Amino acid sequence: MLNRHARGFFTALFTPLARWLLRLGVSPDAVTVIGTAGVAVGALVFYPLGQLFWGTVFITAFIFSDVLDGIMARMQDVKSRWGNFLDSTLDRVADGALFAGVAVWFFLGGQNTAIAVAAMVCLVLGMVVSYARAKAESLGYTANVGIAERAERLVSVLVVTGLTGLGLPPVVLLVTLVLLALASFTTIVQRVSSVRRQALAQPLPADET
Repeated sequence: MLNRHARGFFTALFTPLARWLLRLGVSPDAVTVIGTAGVAVGALVFYPLGQLFWGTVFITAFIFSDVLDGIMARMQDVKSRWGNFLDSTLDRVADGALFAGVAVWFFLGGQNTAIAVAAMVCLVLGMVVSYARAKAESLGYTANVGIAERAERLVSVLVVTGLTGLGLPPVVLLVTLVLLALASFTTIVQRVSSVRRQALAQPLPADET
């Protein structure tokens, strides 16, 4: 939902930067790699050190590379299956680093096992959400349904984690992660159900009837 509503705003916001980077000879793939590296550093260095606020600021500076590389590709009128594969794969790396960083801090210095476990559950369910859609599309189905797509997951965990670093009670982060886990599980069920309906609606081949 957030992806659809925010796309127009962020496209207008980042178009001048995308145009400037292309003039410099920077490729969309380079932006994808640099953005993922920045998110991973912020999540796996700042968060485990307990720097939740500054880690979030650092990650936010790179997280929009996912929007920027897409704008650059459209400006070049390039539809690359390699670029799509790279972007999707590195999205999973960034997501995993983000939740893993939160979990590491709260398993260790943060001393809040409940939050750490909730973060790990979100990491696993988030990966399944993405996999369900990718696998469905590889089989010729569509599975772009659900209440917890990538944008929703990232915005919610980044905002609340950053505020936790500024003194927000950790219980708020715990509640956010639990709700996010439930939303991710619901999304998985929605996607599996959607693909199941599509599969049942397809007629069987003649030799199987």
